[in-house]
Amino acid sequence: MSETIALVSDIHAEQEAGYLSALAAALPNETIVPFRSMSAEQRAHARIAIVANPNPADVAALPNLVWVQSLWAGVEQLVAAWPAAGPQIVRLVDEEMSRTMAEAVLAWTYYLQRDMPAYARQQRDCVWYQRAYRKPSAMTVGVLGLGALGTAAAARVAHAGFKIAGWSRSAKEVPEVATFSGDDGLIDMLRISDIVVCLVPLTVHTRSLLNAERLTAMKPGAALINFSRGPVVVTNHLLAALDSGHLSHAVLDVFDEEPLVPGSRLWRHPQVTVLPHISAPTDFKTAAAVIATNIAAYRATGCLPCGVNIARGY
Repeated sequence: MSETIALVSDIHAEQEAGYLSALAAALPNETIVPFRSMSAEQRAHARIAIVANPNPADVAALPNLVWVQSLWAGVEQLVAAWPAAGPQIVRLVDEEMSRTMAEAVLAWTYYLQRDMPAYARQQRDCVWYQRAYRKPSAMTVGVLGLGALGTAAAARVAHAGFKIAGWSRSAKEVPEVATFSGDDGLIDMLRISDIVVCLVPLTVHTRSLLNAERLTAMKPGAALINFSRGPVVVTNHLLAALDSGHLSHAVLDVFDEEPLVPGSRLWRHPQVTVLPHISAPTDFKTAAAVIATNIAAYRATGCLPCGVNIARGY
């Protein structure tokens, strides 16, 4: 029988249908079937799975997988549950996602630069007060993580006139970015940044990266944008830094638990903006095109796409 590609997901039915439609259009010569609809024979022969928040047991039920293509850029949940000898994991690297993320970073950087949280509070309190204007050129935006998303975001914000600093675990050179690396470099970058944008992947090294010590190292009155993963920031430590006035505001799009529970202090904190994980949604059509390219190359050459380094976590 011809080989079937498995779609293994635990997402909303409407979202899964959108992915299936886009994948079918981009891969007209392939048969893509949701895992739950696959026959035992199809599961036994599948060598490729396309996944979105998959149940590890479902992936394990495909015994002959060679590689797994994620529909998302973040793969920390996959890596955490992955057996040492499991099939190769391939992250989604999509230029449209990078563009969308850069757009979001710039939008919320402007939100903070133009003091929108303060003006929102003034409106609630019926206060008419014109705050001093801060030019982009007078502010430094520090980007944590200089991968594809971080590099694109840094370039977009630099083009808007902000000074840019960037941090990565190992040393990198990025045009228009003052780069820092390592533990000491992280503290140095935090000390000079008026706005810190978190775009690192979640790994064993970045979990709790922004803890009390590092939040305290941030410039007094600085603000935080977290568009990476919730556990990168220690929530209680962030709340303490906001309560004390050391930090002015936090824009949070990711959380330890999603959806954010109704009882969380973050919902109602006057110095927190809560977003429902919308900074860089996957685009069905462009993601399908990237995946189609990967699969076509594999069919033609037998060579696997560049995969995740399990030891690093990304």
